[in-house]
Amino acid sequence: MNIGMTAVFVTALSVAGLALASESSPYAGEESREIKALSKSEIDGLLAGKGMGYGKAAELNGYPGPAHVLELGDELSLTASQRQETEIVFAQMETAAKALGADLVAAERALDQAFRSKKIDESSLSELVKKIGDAESRLRVVHLRAHLQQTEILNDQQISKYMALRGYSRAGHGNHHKHHHGR
Repeated sequence: MNIGMTAVFVTALSVAGLALASESSPYAGEESREIKALSKSEIDGLLAGKGMGYGKAAELNGYPGPAHVLELGDELSLTASQRQETEIVFAQMETAAKALGADLVAAERALDQAFRSKKIDESSLSELVKKIGDAESRLRVVHLRAHLQQTEILNDQQISKYMALRGYSRAGHGNHHKHHHGR
């Protein structure tokens, strides 16, 4: 290779290296978050008792959620009794989810603070992460339980209509509805 080609090659490698080095991490900007692992919208959603995807396993397998059932109440032709039962399921879920969401935010805050203060070791790390996992699993149970309860309130036709209104295909919906007590 001649000196001219070598210079071009070295320059090209240098430019490519600089370009790669200047690419930012997908986490860039998140270092300024109050709690590094949670965005502001995630914190707000957890504190408000929002679904945050915790009911997705039920929702996408044909178990309607109470919040969306209430939104679609007219289209689903809910009876007064069904609407009242759904409101109760939703209120219970929301109350529990707000409390557990606050627990999860507090646990994430504690982990973040331990790292920020540089006062973390193997023992405290395991304890803090276990608290986060416990809060998150309890929160998920609350949301999934509400879907189970909601399915007991609706009849098969309402569940099918709900799925269609939400834009879900029939694939993946088993015959799990045969055991509900829908009205």
